[in-house]
Amino acid sequence: MISKTTKEFQNKFLNNMTFNAFPMESLTIYKNEKRPKLGYFIKYSREGYYDFIIGDYTIPSNFSISFHHNEELMRFGTVYTGETEFKIENNPISSFTPSSFFVIENEIKGKQSWKKGQHFHGAEITIYKKYFDEIIKPAFPKTIDFNNFISNYTYNYLPLEISSIIQNLRNLGEAKKLTPLYLESKILECIALINNEISSSPENAFTNQLDYGDIKIGKNRFITLTASDINSIQKAHDILTKEACNPPTINNLSKMVFLNEQKLKAGFSAKYHMSIAKYTNSIRMAMAENLLTTTELSVDEISNMIGYNHSGNFIKMFKKTHGKTPLAFRKAKK
Repeated sequence: MISKTTKEFQNKFLNNMTFNAFPMESLTIYKNEKRPKLGYFIKYSREGYYDFIIGDYTIPSNFSISFHHNEELMRFGTVYTGETEFKIENNPISSFTPSSFFVIENEIKGKQSWKKGQHFHGAEITIYKKYFDEIIKPAFPKTIDFNNFISNYTYNYLPLEISSIIQNLRNLGEAKKLTPLYLESKILECIALINNEISSSPENAFTNQLDYGDIKIGKNRFITLTASDINSIQKAHDILTKEACNPPTINNLSKMVFLNEQKLKAGFSAKYHMSIAKYTNSIRMAMAENLLTTTELSVDEISNMIGYNHSGNFIKMFKKTHGKTPLAFRKAKK
């Protein structure tokens, strides 16, 4: 049977864990009193708006849960111990190892699996879109929108300040000293920190994690490009366009755009379908074509203008590009 909501998913998980609910004043503890070694699952909640969950438990038997959730929500937190396997529809099987995480879920569909004996310890905050629509947006209309992020994409780390807040909430929650007012104040602080992070720059803790694909650079070797890498490659392209007649060396260009030479060369070729040298040469040749067609400048003068120290090298490259010498090209155009 497929889980239709996050709450239903939690209930199925707790049933498989053989946990029973023990409600308290501001939280609910789920555990199996007959098998205390299985651990516990603590939930603080403002129903329909957000949940704060702390888990420290050991899986009693193999099980999996299929899900298709129509709701929109934001989840982020830290897994301290444990590795779980999941598959999102139309994506390969993935495993989640101990780390921080952030995800915007929207129409998410897939399956998650656990194995007997696995131990998990972690804490997470779930904020439902209803909280943004009814509480946040009316008071702060310019705050973050779910569309600021890729849906169903797991970002693998959080800004340090948010990780510290979650650690503090976990400590208070496990000691049963976490009050609803304090929890909500910290959830609001997390939203503010996320908003500040994404509005500070196009390059931030979230965009820098986006995977823009692997590039093959050897027989069995690949490199992965991030949003920050793509931005650096775009800057390199702009510099080369402006300075085509006197382009910087690869070494200097990599320093100018803060990207190592290997990524710069491979990324540039992948994005623009030509090497850096070929790109600068194409601009030089286009400039030469224009000067040969619209002026009476000599070949030596044009060669010097577009950055060649020796006109012989320019003539050789021009002929290689156009199939004829500069003078023959000029004559044909006239």
